[in-house]
Amino acid sequence: MSFSDKPVLTGERAVLRPFTEADASVMARILADPEVVRLTGSPTEEFGLDRLRSWYGSRNDQTDRLDLGIVDRASGELVGETVLNEWDEANRSCCFRILIGPGGQNRGLGTEAVRLTVGHAFERLGLHRVSLYVFTHNPRARRAYEKVGFVAEGVEWQTLWQGGEWIDAVRMSVLAPEWAAHRGRPDSGRGGRDEQGGRVSSTAR
Repeated sequence: MSFSDKPVLTGERAVLRPFTEADASVMARILADPEVVRLTGSPTEEFGLDRLRSWYGSRNDQTDRLDLGIVDRASGELVGETVLNEWDEANRSCCFRILIGPGGQNRGLGTEAVRLTVGHAFERLGLHRVSLYVFTHNPRARRAYEKVGFVAEGVEWQTLWQGGEWIDAVRMSVLAPEWAAHRGRPDSGRGGRDEQGGRVSSTAR
């Protein structure tokens, strides 16, 4: 298992590739988009371009995480990022997050990017568990995660103060045996997970 390798992952709609310093200006615009900030709970302060150049220029040097840019194959435009981080080596687990700007939304790029990244985590890195949090005011993202096989495990109440109200977050995960069964397409009817975390057959779903 190694996060040192920074792969290029190619799908029908999207290509995930390593970042460079030159991506900083595009990511600055994406990170400043009000809807991106609202749905991801990102900080509202503006990131300076020098800081972003340093951040994205150093992503390929990281040995404990994987950051990849999401490129729309149709336009060649960088539209977001996908990340595996918070690696727990002893327990073969990590967290996942994704961010898509306005130019990459509503065309299936996000779902494919999730499937490509999580597939890499299980099939190449040998992880056992990939988990994430999704805010309850972002049902579109939750549907995308469910399409790829993530299962809700519980709710963390009032984790984000935004717009004068508290927002809850749902914890979700997908496990290696589940991924081996459905390869990111659980609607194929190859089984799921019950509330105790056990496998269930497609007829019981």
